[in-house]
Amino acid sequence: MPNRETSLTTEHLSRRRAATAAAWNLTDEFAVVGAGEALPIPGRYDRTYPFRSHSEYLYLTDRERPGGVLAFDPNEGWFEFLAPVTRDELVWSGTEGAQEGVPDGASDVSELSGWLEKRRGRRCGCLGAPVPGASSDAHLEDDLRYAFTDVRRAKDDVELARMRTAEEATRSGYLLLDELIAEERTERQIQIDLEAQFFRGGADFLAFDTIVAGGRHSAVLHFAPTTRPLATGELVLVDAGGEYRGYASDVTRTYPVSGEFTPEQEELYAVVREALVAAIQACKPGIEWRDVHRTAAHVVADGLVAFGLLQGATESLFERGAVSLFFPHGIGHMVGLGIRDAGGVLRDRAAPGAGFPPLRVDLPLQTGYTMTVEPGIYFIPALLRDQTKRSELKDAVDWDRVDALLDFGGIRLEDNILITDSGCEVLTSGVPLLGEPASAGKSVPPQSAGIHREAALGDR
Repeated sequence: MPNRETSLTTEHLSRRRAATAAAWNLTDEFAVVGAGEALPIPGRYDRTYPFRSHSEYLYLTDRERPGGVLAFDPNEGWFEFLAPVTRDELVWSGTEGAQEGVPDGASDVSELSGWLEKRRGRRCGCLGAPVPGASSDAHLEDDLRYAFTDVRRAKDDVELARMRTAEEATRSGYLLLDELIAEERTERQIQIDLEAQFFRGGADFLAFDTIVAGGRHSAVLHFAPTTRPLATGELVLVDAGGEYRGYASDVTRTYPVSGEFTPEQEELYAVVREALVAAIQACKPGIEWRDVHRTAAHVVADGLVAFGLLQGATESLFERGAVSLFFPHGIGHMVGLGIRDAGGVLRDRAAPGAGFPPLRVDLPLQTGYTMTVEPGIYFIPALLRDQTKRSELKDAVDWDRVDALLDFGGIRLEDNILITDSGCEVLTSGVPLLGEPASAGKSVPPQSAGIHREAALGDR
């Protein structure tokens, strides 16, 4: 594993906080950011769910500890309030590296109420998790979050180092899938072995609930693995990722259970792969994310016309919603501090127009943004049996062929990219797509100017 710095120094935190304070541009108002509290598991006495600090708090503190509050007064600077480490906590939990009390430079969270009282009458914006005793002004809170989210979008070197570590752990799991995927193996068995390999590869958490979906299940966008065994002739879709110190990897690949596609599977896989490549090639500073989606959707439209499922002009099929019947989600989202990182929509922006599904991100890309790119084609009975759509699109869709393919499932391919000054880098290039040659440790030439797809290791 390459030697990279994943620790967040005082200098890094100071830069993040300075950028945040500048973006907020407060005068007499102040802000508080809550870490959140451990959540009890209902009916399980003193057991709690694994604690994760709110992303807004974690970004500014790098602390995964419940009860903390970071406060900012533009006249006095930043204040950190922490729940003290107790002796019982050291006995029962053994928090690594912790000592009883609160660390130097922080105050006991019990002092927060007095700090807030001194500022009574001034507008307060509360970010992160709710902060006890703080009354948040809704308009100020909205303005602070909007500005802070913009600060968080471009990743710094420590964030990218953590993401690369998570990508390597994820890669180690995906390279194991060649021996995991087989007839009669269950989705759940594959999930268990895949996740174990993520941890062996360096992950310290799962980025999200793993998706392993075989056969018809692969048409469900976020399917939870079951004990259903895989069968020859089916597809299996795997959407999974490891996490390292809060930063996520989010990768999807689709495989034939037998190791060989049927002709229909092979043709549609090629369409999705072409859509992935085209969308990645479109990613560069200044490009609108909605246009990246449109690029992928057009490739899907043309592919489905060639496949004999759709008929008509590309843009017309897109605007009428024929494409979104088979590609019903956005092209991707921001990834980084969690798999739903600081995305969003620019203020006062009109909806993207006819043909677009709901987009998690609708803004122009900038250097330093990290995104998922994840086109797909699915045969989802709940969408394709809609009689209104069948009537509206009777001239555009071969519904008889659709009916014959309702058990097909789905194909999705997903990479994570970093926007660079000249284009983008594929962070997840170490997880090979089917058909990529093995090139252990070697650089793969860019697929087009502005794209750097690093070593694509192994093959299935």
